Amino acid sequence: MNAIAHPDTRTSTTVPQQQSVYDARLLTQGNPCATILLDDQTYILRITKAGKLILTK
Repeated sequence: MNAIAHPDTRTSTTVPQQQSVYDARLLTQGNPCATILLDDQTYILRITKAGKLILTK
């Protein structure tokens, strides 16, 4: 995944104002999975058919 997702700028009463909000469907770019890198670790973010998120290493 080469694209960088931009934070969702919508306000929400359930998310603290200093916390960024990202749309999982934008992160996955319409696919069921996205690869997320954190330091030297790779994770897979998957959207299930039921609309739940699963993050695996």
